[in-house]
Amino acid sequence: MRLIGAFYLFFIFFTPILCAETTTESDPLYLDWLDRSTKPEDSFYQFANGSWQKKNPIPPQYASWGTFYILHEKVQKLIHQILIDASTHPSEKNSMKQKVGDFYFSGMNEHLINKLGVAPLQQEFTRIASIKNTTDLQAEIAHLHAIGVNVCFDFSSMQDFKNSDEMIGAAMQGGLGLPDRDYYLKDDAKFKHIRDAYLKHVAAVFRLLGDDSRLAEKEANLVMTIETNLARSSLSQIEQRDPHAIYHIKTMDELQKEMPHFSWQSYFKTMGYPTISHINLAMPVFFKNLDGLLQKVSLADWKVYLRWHLIDAFSSYLSSPFEQERFKMSAEITGTKKMLPRWQRVVAVENGALGFAIGKIYVEKYFPPSSKQAVLDIVHHIREVLKHDIGRLTWMSPDTKKAALAKLALMGERVGYPSKWWDYSSLSIDRGAYVLNVIRANQFLVKRDLDKIGKPIDRTEWVMTPQTVNAYYDPSMNNINFPAGILQAPFFDPQAPAAINYGGIGFIIGHEMTHGFDDQGAQFDGHGNLKNWWSPKDLQKFHEATACIIKQFSQYKVEGGYNVQGQLVVGEATADLGGLILAYRAFQQSKAYQSAKTISGYTKDMQFFIGAAHSWAINMRQEQLQNQVTIDPHPPAEFRVNGTLANMKEFQDAFSIPNASPMVKKERCVIW
Repeated sequence: MRLIGAFYLFFIFFTPILCAETTTESDPLYLDWLDRSTKPEDSFYQFANGSWQKKNPIPPQYASWGTFYILHEKVQKLIHQILIDASTHPSEKNSMKQKVGDFYFSGMNEHLINKLGVAPLQQEFTRIASIKNTTDLQAEIAHLHAIGVNVCFDFSSMQDFKNSDEMIGAAMQGGLGLPDRDYYLKDDAKFKHIRDAYLKHVAAVFRLLGDDSRLAEKEANLVMTIETNLARSSLSQIEQRDPHAIYHIKTMDELQKEMPHFSWQSYFKTMGYPTISHINLAMPVFFKNLDGLLQKVSLADWKVYLRWHLIDAFSSYLSSPFEQERFKMSAEITGTKKMLPRWQRVVAVENGALGFAIGKIYVEKYFPPSSKQAVLDIVHHIREVLKHDIGRLTWMSPDTKKAALAKLALMGERVGYPSKWWDYSSLSIDRGAYVLNVIRANQFLVKRDLDKIGKPIDRTEWVMTPQTVNAYYDPSMNNINFPAGILQAPFFDPQAPAAINYGGIGFIIGHEMTHGFDDQGAQFDGHGNLKNWWSPKDLQKFHEATACIIKQFSQYKVEGGYNVQGQLVVGEATADLGGLILAYRAFQQSKAYQSAKTISGYTKDMQFFIGAAHSWAINMRQEQLQNQVTIDPHPPAEFRVNGTLANMKEFQDAFSIPNASPMVKKERCVIW
């Protein structure tokens, strides 16, 4: 996804995880997951999920192994069958079935992929080798961007933060091979180890391209030097959470003053958008530094850098030696021990390339209208609870309440799938080289994104495909989105007790709704514009509430001694707290609550909290956990559960938790 600014997922997928359990009549609460040797007041996360964790060690091909991916595995298998069917039955040329089937066929054709090796990219390598001057260099940067290789920086479309009815271009920091600036700049042992591994990896790939060892090592050091320079001027993950810090509208004249050694006019022309007159130069300091590097770094060194990023972008779609070498580097970061089967890798790639074409087939086959309506009912119920809660807040002034309620009233709700499907007619797919299908798909996706610049906003468009097992809130659109993929058991199961559904999908709905009022979302009004709608006094009180969450989560540590970054996770932790409270209150006010029964000694309130905690049963490798606290705005699962529940008196009452328990925060953080 090519996104900028505040955009909120319920969960980030690092690697696909398999786990197949659903509710049954005999165990609707998954009671076999409970670790009864742990008291709820000591660690509710361990109590709710400890036995599951012991029974589910991480397989070697995964960085994590957890319940959130129950549906991911199910959906992936269903999609796999769709792709097999499309690839084995003849279809009319240029039909969607032909494109879906041929893409899968090319990805699974290991014989041809290994036979071709790196040959399909030879034309691209020749272009880089032919660079003779800075004009050629800048033209090549634009060309690589057009095929999905984001060298030097990233460029995409975005809704104007201060005019949400306008789509503009946005230039952002980029050009790195490691996940984040911190991997280049931090001095502790973990990051030094990964930098050493990265140098060896880059050199190994250059050797695969035919360079001798001495030259390959020199080239790897050149790449590291350029990327480290880019990293030094990059904003941190925390700094990027401030929308004002990444919003700087510049005209063409202003762009040239900011970067006198880079021709933006030529860049836009090469990309096919010569009429662009202004963009968001999101990180001016980064681009000022890049402008200097364009002068200081020799053309020969830039060619090495471009050559590296070309092969790095596409090595996963080439012959086995390139694939294996890329996996080795990924394993250093995530701790994964074994590569996923080819079919799973191809399904994941095709979901990115042709996701909405696959999604249309998926919805027709597997998403019943009854599920959509049942989820909408819960959405409306939770929405009413939030409306009531805002109305009765004692610390918020009448004018701010009015603005908050207006934003809630304008918040769009989208369930299942889009009302309008993507048009893939201009995308050419065949049974030839897999990597060329990927490149053509990238070109299609980049062009489709940039074609939005200067056009009216399409408020029907979805960012996530219908088969995605996730959910999101978009502040510029002011809408909440729940794809069909997540609207199944165990998050939503018509056969499960209401407590489980409210603790599962209800929690997710409340989480995304609360994002409209977290520390970032609260800066956007109901129309999606970056605009302050708070009185100074109310805003101060709101900041005090989120500061409480920052302080709380900053005290948590993961294995290896790495602290959770409270300022990075505050938005997600705020949404977890607000969302779970909203889901609980909606459950209490539902008709189902009145008739709900105690099951195996667990009251309906206990069932709700057990169900919510089960959403986060997961085992994660130490490397991946450390990666998460470095770059992920979501707190680790244990703290999403324990940290959230420690702020809820309703939880304390449900399980009769003593005040001295670590599961009770003495001074609770309060959002609603």
